[in-house]
Amino acid sequence: MAVAELSLSYTKSHLHSSQLSFFSTRLSNHRRCTFRPFPRTQKAATISCSVAPSQVQAPAAVGVEVPKNKPECFGVFCLTYDLKAEEETKSWKKLINIAVSGAAGMISNHLLFKLASGQVFGPDQPIALKLLGSERSFEALEGVAMELEDSLFPLLREVSISINPYEVFQDVEWALLIGAKPRGPGMERAGLLDINGQIFAEQGKALNAVASRDVKVIVVGNPCNTNALICLKNAPNIPAKNFHALTRLDENRAKCQLALKAGVFYDQVSNATIWGNHSTTQVPDFLNARINGLPVKEVIKDQKWLEEEFTEKVQKRGGVLIKKWGRSSAASTAVSIADAIRSLITPTPEGDWFSSGVYTTGNPYGVAEDIVFSMPCRSKGDGDYELVKDVIFDDYLLKRITKTEAELLAEKRCVAHLIGEGIAFCDLPEDTMLPGEM
Repeated sequence: MAVAELSLSYTKSHLHSSQLSFFSTRLSNHRRCTFRPFPRTQKAATISCSVAPSQVQAPAAVGVEVPKNKPECFGVFCLTYDLKAEEETKSWKKLINIAVSGAAGMISNHLLFKLASGQVFGPDQPIALKLLGSERSFEALEGVAMELEDSLFPLLREVSISINPYEVFQDVEWALLIGAKPRGPGMERAGLLDINGQIFAEQGKALNAVASRDVKVIVVGNPCNTNALICLKNAPNIPAKNFHALTRLDENRAKCQLALKAGVFYDQVSNATIWGNHSTTQVPDFLNARINGLPVKEVIKDQKWLEEEFTEKVQKRGGVLIKKWGRSSAASTAVSIADAIRSLITPTPEGDWFSSGVYTTGNPYGVAEDIVFSMPCRSKGDGDYELVKDVIFDDYLLKRITKTEAELLAEKRCVAHLIGEGIAFCDLPEDTMLPGEM
């Protein structure tokens, strides 16, 4: 096999759909047999492509349209990823751009391959993955991109990698914000809110500047509710309704515990809701949940178990898993992200709903406005959602909701300086950190 070398400008972050190329904005020299970027003081990065001798191409000048019979390509994709030549692609949908931050982490390591395989957006939806990493994680990010290449996913048309959110978020329709700083020894929750809040404030600004105006944003990095609030406040040109904090894993855990107690398979559990914050104040709602179409309280008669053991098991499930497994719940978190996306792009089954942390302004429940709070949602499958109105409350549920609401209002005061509301003041009532924040 011959080797051709292509020169690409650092300012060129979008690559043609006939290729899978790895674009870098790394600040220092980096070695890799397939990709050798230069420092920012130089003008170009070099990619080495393995191609057949008859396909060796001259370097393509930036800004000059490459002839259609000489597409830029990377390795095997020169031969197998021609959209026009493949008969099966004629029925495919228009390509969508998906950004993933923290793309070199364990959650992403599970999620990216679900996205690329068609498990999330469907078998007829081609995608472009735009992966955001950091200077420290850049080599690992290249490794992830290499694995994606080696997997030969037909639906994966493009992959780009960068440490610059303004490049990664360009024209994206979905932004999955997973990356966040973990809580270190001796760090207060208020400190974690400030450090990660700065990350999400910057990412919100980048989304506001370059993303699609209808981008859907799912915030996973903890503390995800308040990080989502910070992100949306820094993206005023994007509807606040488009931002979600991930509480789907908590919902999935609640369904599992109810199924176990009732002695049924978990697909018989519906209408499960997580109210409030993704913390140990979260409220798994057994009052509105159903098992085989019946209210949970008619199937599970043990009220003490529902109010105490069930709630605690859902809230502390992550900690128990870490003790058993020695690591946090990366795989099930990735599954829950996929579930959250599918819930927005697939019509909600009649009478059912799903949980998501969403912006509270205008909510029908009396929850304080201008925070991100997990509530029951329904979708028509168009990426949008509406809040469910036909829910019931009792004193127990309202008391728990009030507690988690107070925590989120306190977190909001902690990050006032990041959302344009003056000087921050932290009066968090207690430390309700989840194990995954460590």
